[in-house]
Amino acid sequence: MPDRTHDFGHYGARGERGSEAAARVLDSLAGGITSPVTSRRGLAARLRYLTRSPAGYDALREADITVTPRTMKAWLAGTQRPNKANLAKIDAAYRALRRRNVARYLLRRLNANGGTRVEIHPLDQSHVPTPRQRVLEYRRLNIRNWDAIIDAWARQEAQALDNAWIDQMVNLGSQWGKYEYVSAVGFAA
Repeated sequence: MPDRTHDFGHYGARGERGSEAAARVLDSLAGGITSPVTSRRGLAARLRYLTRSPAGYDALREADITVTPRTMKAWLAGTQRPNKANLAKIDAAYRALRRRNVARYLLRRLNANGGTRVEIHPLDQSHVPTPRQRVLEYRRLNIRNWDAIIDAWARQEAQALDNAWIDQMVNLGSQWGKYEYVSAVGFAA
């Protein structure tokens, strides 16, 4: 069985970790506010989402946003605008809360009917010298249990997500190491 890749891209291969690609797909399935946080509409929508529940205020505290209630009221009213650092923290707090709120729904959706089929597109070897290229093909895998993947994604723990993803990739057989890095991952539920 192959070990994990330690020196990815040494010969010019391009791609990203499969877990990162899966996290991006999960983010798109989670949906949310599409206006950027720098726009008036995007900021107002994020602040409303974060200030309508105690969990939202917890997310703001976890993102290190420590402003007075008066400042928060001014932000909500639109009479005062947060600085760039606080805008980034507000966006991070929104994303973290959105992930936690959507995680149970996504878990039910992805585990339904025996799991969800995942399409794995191999890494890009166009810049690898011909003698060093490996034979890679597009693969499909049915992931039946998404619990560990969704849990790590919701907690935003990259290492735990990578470990959970690799635990599923092992089901590809003895060649799973070829698909640790990919050009794309796709699944729809």
